[in-house]
Amino acid sequence: MTLWTLDLEAFDTPDASRLRRDYYDDVASSYWQRPATAEEIDGGLTADGVELLAPPTGRFVVGRYDGRAAACGGVLLLDSERAELTRVFVRPEFRGRKGAGLLLARLEDEARGLGARRMVLNTRLDLVQARSLYRRHGYAEIPAYCTGPYMDVWYGKEL
Repeated sequence: MTLWTLDLEAFDTPDASRLRRDYYDDVASSYWQRPATAEEIDGGLTADGVELLAPPTGRFVVGRYDGRAAACGGVLLLDSERAELTRVFVRPEFRGRKGAGLLLARLEDEARGLGARRMVLNTRLDLVQARSLYRRHGYAEIPAYCTGPYMDVWYGKEL
């Protein structure tokens, strides 16, 4: 029986770094409707604030399926009540194996551990699978809590 393992990991380990690159490649390529270049991926990852996904302000989780780095996600404490879910990603070859739900549950636990009572996130309208995942796991649309060029819809969930 193959199991998922989900562990806290520094955002800059080799596996975490590759997952973050794959995440950015996936969302950027979807947005531009063409493959992102290596230069575009590098640019997107430069000064992206990932260092905040470490104690005391956040956490980064890497999911492995049968020992292979397959998923990642982060939690960022926004204030004393709210944490933001960010960089949630499951590599395409591992999708459909229940890892995304397990990853969300682990990230919600990490947010609780940071003292958050509510999880929030933002995403794009074209990321239909991601939006469906969030709704299936109890996230509902909320008013915008931040602004940015790649933010179309905001979700929240009481923890």
